[in-house]
Amino acid sequence: MFVDAVVAVSAVLALLRARRLPAAPSSPVEPYPGRRVPPLAALAVVTALIYLNQVLFTVYVLRVHGGDPSFVARYLPSGWFDLASGNPVLHRFADVFPAPGLLAPSVLRVQAFLELPFVLLAFAVVVRWLDAGLYRAIARSVLLPLAAVSYTVVFCLVEWDLRNPYTADDIAVRAVSAVLTPCLLRWLAARDRETSRTPASVPGLLVLIGSLGALGALVLVVYDTALLYNLGRAGERLPIAAVAVLALAGLRRAASRLREPAAPGPVLAFVRQALRHWFALFLVPALAIRYGVMFGTPAVAGAVALVLAGAAVALARRDTAVGAGRLGLAVLDAAGAACAAAWATPAAYYEVGLLSATAAFLVTGVVVGGLLDARPAP
Repeated sequence: MFVDAVVAVSAVLALLRARRLPAAPSSPVEPYPGRRVPPLAALAVVTALIYLNQVLFTVYVLRVHGGDPSFVARYLPSGWFDLASGNPVLHRFADVFPAPGLLAPSVLRVQAFLELPFVLLAFAVVVRWLDAGLYRAIARSVLLPLAAVSYTVVFCLVEWDLRNPYTADDIAVRAVSAVLTPCLLRWLAARDRETSRTPASVPGLLVLIGSLGALGALVLVVYDTALLYNLGRAGERLPIAAVAVLALAGLRRAASRLREPAAPGPVLAFVRQALRHWFALFLVPALAIRYGVMFGTPAVAGAVALVLAGAAVALARRDTAVGAGRLGLAVLDAAGAACAAAWATPAAYYEVGLLSATAAFLVTGVVVGGLLDARPAP
């Protein structure tokens, strides 16, 4: 019930505030001096810290608890704490590590601090790929602290639902992270000088979608192997991560070479603008919607997601001149592809099926939109 309330309140706040963002891309406003740090680089640093904590946690369990994580695993659902305790390198490192008792904070507390910047930086990376001006506008707006509060409330509700001897510490740590993380993102955005945005073309939008898919796969790997303390699965997931990294590198290189068409077609211009509004609207309630499926009422989470998607469509139609017939045809084809992808995707986590369905929806919508734009208007 509480998660449902967060879903509803977050969505209302997003609808009230996101539409105030500029409809057109903005240029950097007197960027601060100093070295520019793209959000992707910051995300890589946070990810490295998450994995470092996993190594230190493994050392702590090996040295202090004899390799048995049941002291904490018994408080959490199955699917956690598949440790890499059999790794000989980790064993040697653990044997020589001084004062392993000092690593006690690696049990849940460090993760509690790093999870919020990990999630928000991943979102910032995607938004900057779509539109660097939107990235800066969101970072300067009230949406960013609202998102930090919404995500932290959801995380804390889940913590309380799975309460254990570490819960009070985790909630306090998450509160500190909720204060510091928006400051970090605002600092990064203030130094950003990028002016690019995804071209409203079939290649441009497909490269963006491919980048989203590759990054989404990496985020799921991090969640599965690190944020759930399953470092023992890292070897099994390494091929997936390697393919995703290579794909992402190639796609971002291709993105840097694409240019805005002289006269973007109306359907593809609408798609880009709809994505722009969708990201702005979903920033605040995104995590609440995700956890609403598991810890709240799935129907409420689904209904709110549909309302926000409808709002993004309405705002995009306001900003672009696209015929209802062409738009309806593209949406119907895309919805059919999404349903087929969701049905055909076996997944241990529902996010995998959601990622697959979303990718199918977007790819089909872009391809059909490009074909419709290529046809002369009746």
